[in-house]
Amino acid sequence: MERKGTNVVIVTIAIFVATFMSAIEGTIVSTAMPTIVGDLHGVNLMNWVISIFLLTNAIFTPIYGKLSDIFGRKKIFIFGIIIFLIGSILSGMAHSMTFLILWRALQGIGAGSIMPVSNTIIADIYPIEKRAKVMGLNGSAWGIASIIAPLLGGFIVDNLSWHWIFFINVPIGIITILLIQFFLKEEVSVHNKKIDYLGSFWLMVALLGLMYGFQLMGEASFSMIMLILSFVIFLVAGILFIMQERRAEDPIIFLDLFNDQTFVIQNIATMLVSGLLIGFEVYLPSWTQGILGLPASLAGFAVTPSSIMWIFGSFLAGKMMLKLKPKQILTVSLSILAVGSFMMAIVPKSTPFVAFFLIAAVLGTGFGITITSTLVISQQLVTDDRIGVATSFNTLAKTLGQTIMMSVFGIVMNSTMNAGVDKNPRINMDMMNKVINPQTAKHLPVDLLPTLRNILYSALHNIYVGCFILIVIAIVINAFDHKNKQI
Repeated sequence: MERKGTNVVIVTIAIFVATFMSAIEGTIVSTAMPTIVGDLHGVNLMNWVISIFLLTNAIFTPIYGKLSDIFGRKKIFIFGIIIFLIGSILSGMAHSMTFLILWRALQGIGAGSIMPVSNTIIADIYPIEKRAKVMGLNGSAWGIASIIAPLLGGFIVDNLSWHWIFFINVPIGIITILLIQFFLKEEVSVHNKKIDYLGSFWLMVALLGLMYGFQLMGEASFSMIMLILSFVIFLVAGILFIMQERRAEDPIIFLDLFNDQTFVIQNIATMLVSGLLIGFEVYLPSWTQGILGLPASLAGFAVTPSSIMWIFGSFLAGKMMLKLKPKQILTVSLSILAVGSFMMAIVPKSTPFVAFFLIAAVLGTGFGITITSTLVISQQLVTDDRIGVATSFNTLAKTLGQTIMMSVFGIVMNSTMNAGVDKNPRINMDMMNKVINPQTAKHLPVDLLPTLRNILYSALHNIYVGCFILIVIAIVINAFDHKNKQI
């Protein structure tokens, strides 16, 4: 692909804006959800407003990666943003919960292009020594979005209406499209390229079955028949996908990538670390609010050092990749994450708020090195015509790690709290829901608060023990990388 004439600075800014727009859209809806439910009703469907966006986003990620290798980054990136904007407009105009879920699915389909293709563009326009820094800055948008989303969502709902959490994407998306259109230059040859439609179909069905199954497992009550059916669909579609890829002229995912031991290990590490990441970001606010009793606005800042040190970690990753082998880099970053996750697993209930700043800083450094280096190394291990596929596969590994572990952590959380409630006849699950929110916790009996917080602490403690185990598994798997070669 020819990239002469590209304005690197402007294209980079456009990529950052698009990434932030996608990142904040995944979380800002949570803030507006009470208002949306009050307007559209359908409280029993509200979780799907968020879940369906993440589900369709993940399913289409590998498809966009392959298409970007065939047709070029610009066309696929712009196409994805246009679909995202159409979904945003329709979501803002939704008049029922069912239609909102439908349009959120469309929005997620468009968003599926943003993360993998943006990182592929970065790989195209930056040399290896600068790539890690830029990808680290781009990746930190997710951490920043997790802090800004509740504040921005609350402001929009209070001063405008919930519809504007979707409409606000339109001017931002249009500006991004124009910047990419005029300032990203590339020439792509699409001759002799055949799209693997059947492979794409079976891959989407397999991912749908897998992710829907884990989504069901994370719910308080679910149909066992639907759960089994989901995993059967995953297995059957997965087998049919592999069979198709073996005979496809130009497969959607090249199976020979899995013959590269380092590529496989780097992406497994990405998946496991992403599980720790989602556990840290989602459940730390529950700790600071439910156990320490801090307001939501302050509790959200507990993860801020992680976002800052993520950028620092990505800078370190860039320097390490010039000197160390992939196995050595992963050993360093996983060791840092092991320290941070071990601290989370052993801290007592009385741990002061400021202590979490230190833990967040340690974990942020580890996240920055791991997430950035595994992505760049995955890109370096393949030829130029496969960079899109490698990037999207790495993005998919992150999404699968987060989706699967969110379900597992949900099961751990619910089972631990249920066990605690069963031992205390004066306590019920409604009280557990209230103790997590400082505003509703004020209305609970004062004499029961210590017991409720002890149960919540036990649940969160078990989750963070699970997070530590994930990193131990990643360290063990990395030990099997016998490829003694610097990328």
